Amino acid sequence: MPGAERDQIKRAMQIADRISINLEGATAERLNALAPKKDFDNELLLLLTQAGQIKQELTQRGRDKVASIVTQFVVGAVGDTDLELLSTSERLYKQVGLARAYYSAFHPVIQTPFENVNAVAAIREHRLYQSSFLLRDYGWEVEDLPFEGSGNLNLAVDPKRAYADEHLTKAPIDLMRAEREALMRVPGIGPKGADAILKGRRTGKIRDLGQLRAFGIRTPDQIAPYVLLDGQRPPQQLKLL
Repeated sequence: MPGAERDQIKRAMQIADRISINLEGATAERLNALAPKKDFDNELLLLLTQAGQIKQELTQRGRDKVASIVTQFVVGAVGDTDLELLSTSERLYKQVGLARAYYSAFHPVIQTPFENVNAVAAIREHRLYQSSFLLRDYGWEVEDLPFEGSGNLNLAVDPKRAYADEHLTKAPIDLMRAEREALMRVPGIGPKGADAILKGRRTGKIRDLGQLRAFGIRTPDQIAPYVLLDGQRPPQQLKLL
């Protein structure tokens, strides 16, 4: 896609299922370190912005089939942080209508400029995807994500659970009163589970966590530290040592 004209992008979006304009770097500085000949703002980001505008125009005209827009980042080759990667991803979700950001953990290749750079652990890529989906599908802001002082995520823990351990143990979510986005802050409750809770509580109270299985929540006991049932903390099972 780099170098494509607006009419070419428009035609591609009319006939393709998806178009990919890969930023590779999270910022102009990071891209310059990766690929000095590429222009972050005036080439790649501009193309993504144009694609977003075209998608909006075609959708407003009632066109059923419009290509989705995706991008990809190389992770960890040039010192990029998770905060940088996810901040740019959030910006693209909001401003461009990005369908998905892909993250590719760096692995060195012999006889290339980065052959002596350490490979990036696959778990870092996984944590980025988890966080990216929270931004895209769960109504989170990048400021909500539990970054460490380095600007990176804790690889040892799921970011949603890390957030819950820090915030929801002190201020639990009331399953009978919370709005949809608040319900989805709870580990184990996704969009479908939140919708099922909202629907179910219209007809009666949620009196115990076991009822949540009927809403598609598989491990309701695990959410006990993070929720209230009609204003009260639910009983928690003691862990056996």
